[in-house]
Amino acid sequence: MGIGDKIGNKAQEAVGKIKKNTGDATDNESLQAEGAREEAEARAKQAGEHLKDAARDVTDK
Repeated sequence: MGIGDKIGNKAQEAVGKIKKNTGDATDNESLQAEGAREEAEARAKQAGEHLKDAARDVTDK
């Protein structure tokens, strides 16, 4: 995983967390759901990148 991907995924996760928490604090279910979706999407991307890295490590040995 490139450093740009890592930064982008972490940024997306942080934005999602902020939206989710803001939605919780303001009783805005739409914003809370959007934030939770963005956070989950970023985590899924990170997991996929970790799998790619692991596969690359195995094939490099």
